[in-house]
Amino acid sequence: MSENFNASTEEVQELNEILQIRRQKLKDLQDKGKDPFCIVKYNVTHKTKEVIDSFDELEGKTVSIAGRIMAKRGMGKTSFCDLQDRDGKIQLFVRVNELGEDAYEEFKKLDIGDIIGINGTVFRTRMGEISVRVHEYTLLSKSLRPLPEKFHGLKDTDIRYRQRYLDLIVNPEVKKTFIMRSRIISAIRSFLDGRGFLEVETPILNMIPGGANARPFITHHNTLDLDMYLRIAPELYLKRLIVGGMEKVYELGRMFRNEGMSVKHNPEFTLLEVYEAYTDYHGMMKLTEDMYIHIADTVLGTRKFEYQGQEIDLSLPWPRMTMTEAVKKYSGVDFDTISSDDEAVSVAKEKGLDVDGITTKGEILNLFFEEFVEENLIQPTFIIDYPVEVSPLTKRKPDKPELTERFELFITGREMANAYSELNDPVDQKERFLDQVRKREQGDEEANMMDEDYVLALEHGLPPTGGLGVGIDRLVMLFTNSYSIRDVLLFPTMKPKE
Repeated sequence: MSENFNASTEEVQELNEILQIRRQKLKDLQDKGKDPFCIVKYNVTHKTKEVIDSFDELEGKTVSIAGRIMAKRGMGKTSFCDLQDRDGKIQLFVRVNELGEDAYEEFKKLDIGDIIGINGTVFRTRMGEISVRVHEYTLLSKSLRPLPEKFHGLKDTDIRYRQRYLDLIVNPEVKKTFIMRSRIISAIRSFLDGRGFLEVETPILNMIPGGANARPFITHHNTLDLDMYLRIAPELYLKRLIVGGMEKVYELGRMFRNEGMSVKHNPEFTLLEVYEAYTDYHGMMKLTEDMYIHIADTVLGTRKFEYQGQEIDLSLPWPRMTMTEAVKKYSGVDFDTISSDDEAVSVAKEKGLDVDGITTKGEILNLFFEEFVEENLIQPTFIIDYPVEVSPLTKRKPDKPELTERFELFITGREMANAYSELNDPVDQKERFLDQVRKREQGDEEANMMDEDYVLALEHGLPPTGGLGVGIDRLVMLFTNSYSIRDVLLFPTMKPKE
């Protein structure tokens, strides 16, 4: 039984009794000079999975393993228990004539949740189960609280997220998710490193929160007596490095956006941003396809897999649609035939959309996309050519200056990547910053601030550059078939308990 925030009076009383018993057991050990918390190390020779996988080689040989007791079954002078370590579980076979009566009696007093180290011989029981016959054991840490009740497990998501350590102990599939997350991130790094990209680190504390439209977290530097911001994106710093001649860079790191929480959003999240000189958003599309396929091949061993009951197929080619084409397909409205902002607003009202504060055709087109298109994009699909009004850092299309060379990748109805041909005209960039400043002055807290130093950097010359951003948490959700972003964050943001 874990600590339950909604426990009944009887459950609380039972828990208190268990706590008292376990603490008394610890005191008894300490009085005998056997305090487990005084032990500083234990020599482990094998992991449980290694013993099971290499049974033919290890049968009859002595091993030392350590882990947590997950179950106990006593039969008089013989006991069995399940020992769990990082890699799995194995059965321990314990007999009084192996340990001696005193040690065996002490062993029987151990609780589920205690951490022990054992030295024993590998064998197979008459029932065919690979086990370790215990010759000696050492109590390494006393568990003073009981684990969740084994038959029902830990299902309460609130407790699972708040007490992730319990979740990892009793729900093996959760540990697999985070092992997969680590492997995915390793695959991303190996992919980019293999293509000549350099991993870099840029400031988390920013003077100006740039690179995205988002509300920042504000903090204060005491020595400078200056308000600063937790970064919302590393984009402007990374493009400064391209100006400096580094040409191919990426950063994997935490970002912070002071926004709402949902199954898709957490205020603290991991973002990958990649920048490459002398390419454009078409080059970033190819890079995105190759990276996703590399992850699938490396981590899953297949390009077809299930996400929440839907089969996802990463096989090439991935469809490409302009935002205008996608909106026409799913809403029936052709924005190529709309000639003015007022006409766009009127069409939106006819469709029942809330256009409060939205005044331009480009913003209305983006609103139509969000309302009518996104949820339909289940298989990998690139949506390209976004309006300039919603793309303040993106290069315009030469033949359609009201649009930009930008794409977003959608899978399972969710945005999975965002990329541009980066705006490198300092005059145009400054004008767009000023437009963002006007929006902030009108109450848009997510609009960009003016970054004079970034404009100064552009004035020294930014080569044609492609940039890509990928939300790692959503990517991990996809490849681990996880419904909520909290299922792929070890410690998601939670509202404090009252």
